[in-house]
Amino acid sequence: MSKLTLKTEGDTQVIVTRHFDAPPKAVYRAHTEPELIQQWLLGPEGWTMPVCINDARPGGKIRYEWSDGKGHGFHLTGEYLELEPYNRTVHVQRMHLPDPTPDNHIETRFDPDGTGTLMTMRMTLPDAQTRAAMLASNMESGMEASYARLEKMI
Repeated sequence: MSKLTLKTEGDTQVIVTRHFDAPPKAVYRAHTEPELIQQWLLGPEGWTMPVCINDARPGGKIRYEWSDGKGHGFHLTGEYLELEPYNRTVHVQRMHLPDPTPDNHIETRFDPDGTGTLMTMRMTLPDAQTRAAMLASNMESGMEASYARLEKMI
C-alpha cells in the first residue's frame, strides 16, 4: 500500500505528500547528496542510476541518468533556484525521453511532523496537457517504489 498521496490543484499543479519516519535533516540530505540519491531514486525494481550530478546550490546543475540494464534508459536535467538547508528546495527539471519535456518547476518542503518529516512536493507544469501526460505515465508507482527504498535507508 502506498504511503504517498498525490493530488492536483488548478490546471497545472501536482502535489505529492509523504511522511517519513526520519528527521527533516535526513530526508533533505537524501534529496540533495548524490551518493544518497543513487541509492534510492531508482523507480521500479531493476533500474539503476549510473550518473548522478546534484550540485545543491542556487544555480547548481542536476543530471540523473537511469538504466534498466537491458539497453533502455532515460535522463533528467535541471538546475536549483533556491535552497533552505533541511527545510526547502526549489528547482526546475526536464525529462529526456529522448526528447526533453517542458520544464517542471518543483518546490519540495521538509517539515517536522511528530518524530518524522512530512515531505510536500509541489510540481508546476507549463500547461494542463503536460500535466495530464505526466499523470498518465503512472509516475505514482515509480515514486512510491523509490520512497519506500528511501524510508528503509534512513
